[in-house]
Amino acid sequence: MLRPYAKKSRPKPTTPTLVMFNKPMNVLCQFTGEEHDITLAQFIDVANVYPAGRLDKDSEGLLLLTDDGSLQARIASPKFKMPKTYYVLVEGEPSNAALNQLRSGVQLKDGLTKPAQVSRVAEPTWLWPRTPPVRIRKSIQDTWLEITISEGRNRQVRRMTAHIGHPTLRLIRTQIGPYQLTDLACGEYRKIPV
Repeated sequence: MLRPYAKKSRPKPTTPTLVMFNKPMNVLCQFTGEEHDITLAQFIDVANVYPAGRLDKDSEGLLLLTDDGSLQARIASPKFKMPKTYYVLVEGEPSNAALNQLRSGVQLKDGLTKPAQVSRVAEPTWLWPRTPPVRIRKSIQDTWLEITISEGRNRQVRRMTAHIGHPTLRLIRTQIGPYQLTDLACGEYRKIPV
């Protein structure tokens, strides 16, 4: 006996969740950790979202999280070359020649970096206090740079500035592709439209 054709119901497509978080210093980019670790779980109360890329424990600023795997890949994967912009406080005053090295690409242990966009900038007026504070030496003038890269190697910006002789003292990511940190306070998050 033939059974009547039963139409399978398809689940309704859901809109992906995208969360923008202003990560403080010393927070791990994961929801679990060791007993004394500070993790995303202490800041973000949104179910089933995961970081799209990473930001080192000692770095601050924009972190995007989503519950959608394809969106996560578009944000984090180097093949999509989504540019990332950082405000970077470096030790000393880099010469134009040193900054031109970053603009041309520098040779790191894992190969030549792609050219970066680099400019000197004033200390940001929107800057929040960092805990712990940056160690400042009165005898050395430090410099703020805005650096945009289109790849995401491990600790890349820090290694690039060290390569030109100006170690990074503070690193704040302010933009990933079209997503900007804007007025989000340190330690705060909000859902944004996809």
